[in-house]
Amino acid sequence: MEKKQKKVCIFDLDGTLVNSLSSIANFANEALVRSGYRALPVQTYRYLAGNGADALMRGMLEAAAGPGLYTEEDVRFLRKVYDQLYESDPLCNLQEYPGVLSMVQGLKALGLKLAVLSNKPHNVTEEIVRLFFPSGTFDKVFGQREGFPRKPAPDGALLIARELGADVSQCLYVGDTDVDMKTGAAAGMETVGALWGFRDREELEKNHASHIAASPEELLLWIRAENS
Repeated sequence: MEKKQKKVCIFDLDGTLVNSLSSIANFANEALVRSGYRALPVQTYRYLAGNGADALMRGMLEAAAGPGLYTEEDVRFLRKVYDQLYESDPLCNLQEYPGVLSMVQGLKALGLKLAVLSNKPHNVTEEIVRLFFPSGTFDKVFGQREGFPRKPAPDGALLIARELGADVSQCLYVGDTDVDMKTGAAAGMETVGALWGFRDREELEKNHASHIAASPEELLLWIRAENS
């Protein structure tokens, strides 16, 4: 069977297009301290982020208070404090990954359509993309919206494919966590694990990564070769 060229590349945001680890840790630790808990090491957030804010709150409380030593009211209160802090300056401490901008520009030059799919709120996702990438870089930007299932549900990835006029076999899903690999696999897309992000090769391969890229440059070269 003839191999189908890739027409669409869908990217996760945190840990894939933008290095948000310090940003997440900054707001999360401030929320913990204001709620009477201890701050956590920044690197801990590599394994807590990625499943949405409620899951992040539970992970923080598990680490700071102890397993089972918190209530759902504690989760709600911590989320309220975190949201207030985050909404005051959502662009705080964000950093670019070296090579990402040139990688996405290279993919555009190859004729691929590009999209972002994030579990961050939709308005914040759009704001971050505007900060780091020139206008028109991405054909679709899709953050978390009310009533729409978050990743790893495949709904967002499938919607992007439909709106960009591509079959799932023509789409790649690129991300740095198990959630991303599960999202792409559930949508029937090839997945690429981004090793420059938050998680390691073992986690990505265990969760349906079709391919692994050690750097943005490696990803660009691989896609160029696949489509040649």
